[in-house]
Amino acid sequence: MRKLKAQTEEKVADLTPMLDVVFIMLIFFIVTATFIKETGVEINRPDTKTAEMKKTVSLLVGVGADSGIWIDKKKVDIRNVRPIMERLHAENPKGGLVIQADSLSKVEKVLAIMDSARQIGITQVAIASEEI
Repeated sequence: MRKLKAQTEEKVADLTPMLDVVFIMLIFFIVTATFIKETGVEINRPDTKTAEMKKTVSLLVGVGADSGIWIDKKKVDIRNVRPIMERLHAENPKGGLVIQADSLSKVEKVLAIMDSARQIGITQVAIASEEI
């Protein structure tokens, strides 16, 4: 009986090192993951031939087909755009602004967003488009 207990105790594997490795890998993937920013509204971007990819984007503002403005998946009134953009720009001052405007949206809304960005001091402003 004692030999049987001694043999079963020897076969138990220590899982602590494996759990340490799993937690280190989890931390690594969380730190290195890139998060995709979304506006929160479905947008049909206009087609262009000279579209370029922007690498540093801190603000993403969407203008829907109904000319509604979306920031961080929330519909925003035009009067609240500037304070929200100021707060988000203060969190990441190196990035620029990308406006995702639907092809059916009004130009006045896009221009109002661009004016707010200039008043805050954002110089890198781009409008998102689809490359053909």
